[in-house]
Amino acid sequence: MTTVLPQQDNSNTYTFSSRPRALQERKKYRQEQQQQPCPAGYYGNIMYDRRVVRGNTYAQNTLPVTAQPDPIEVQRQQEIQRRAIARRRAKAQLRTGTPHPVEGRIHTEVQTELYLEELSDRIEEVDVDTQTDAFLDKPPTPLFVPAKTGKDVATQIEEDELFDFDIEVKPMLEVLVGKTIEQALLEVMEEEELANLRALQRDFEELRSAELAEVQRMEEKERRHREEKKRRMEQQQNVLKKEKDTADKIAARAFAQSYLADLIPTVFSTLRDNGYFYDPVERDVEKVFLPWLMGEVKKSIEKRILGRTMLDIILRHAIKNRNKTFSETKSNEETDLIFRGTR
Repeated sequence: MTTVLPQQDNSNTYTFSSRPRALQERKKYRQEQQQQPCPAGYYGNIMYDRRVVRGNTYAQNTLPVTAQPDPIEVQRQQEIQRRAIARRRAKAQLRTGTPHPVEGRIHTEVQTELYLEELSDRIEEVDVDTQTDAFLDKPPTPLFVPAKTGKDVATQIEEDELFDFDIEVKPMLEVLVGKTIEQALLEVMEEEELANLRALQRDFEELRSAELAEVQRMEEKERRHREEKKRRMEQQQNVLKKEKDTADKIAARAFAQSYLADLIPTVFSTLRDNGYFYDPVERDVEKVFLPWLMGEVKKSIEKRILGRTMLDIILRHAIKNRNKTFSETKSNEETDLIFRGTR
């Protein structure tokens, strides 16, 4: 959407900031369009006029009639235009040109890019729906047939008079072949770039492997140093421990010697007083001979007591038998006497 904002002066009348004038004549073909750009400050097309507001016109800062252009802004715009022209020239030199037209014909611009350019400056649109009553189907509109006027005239056109396929198809084939070759070159360049990327990746992986090997070597070295340090510390701790144990033993021995210096005579005297030190002969007599002698005396006394006991038993048994025999004899004599007396 393109709008030319009117300006309001002190007399309450609206006037345009630029007077109406004819647009520049636009050339039709490409070779006739290569010309110098318009000088700064002269606009032949309102699309390049800074005073033309595009898009939404709400809350836009309008330029006054007496506004002077900023020289820094003008210089920046000229630099941008100069860079754009140089960029277009560089692209035109790098781009493969189309073949020259056949004699008697002129080329025209055709959209051949793979992607279309999307216009960003668009009018804001809103869809609104409403429900209405149903209408009857509209009858089909009859086909408009204009009234025939004039006379019918015919002409004879010979073969190949208006169109020659072999000649007309040649530019199209050249364009197709050129695009095919260009696509092939792009694919070859892409393959070469991929090959270069793979080579860079291989170099990077080799460098990374070397760095990893170096890191592993350094880690192994650090581990060996750490283990050696730990082993040395353990050895030093063992040496200190042994030295401490030796010092403790020496101190304990010295203390024991000082403590036992007067202990041995006292212990020996106490043991001697308590009977731990004795005469072997005397102890042998007391522990061996005297118990054996007492045992033998006891056995002899026991044998004598046993003999006396047996003698007493025999005597008692003999006396009992004699008493029994005497009693029987006496009873027999009394019986005889009684029997004789009765006779």
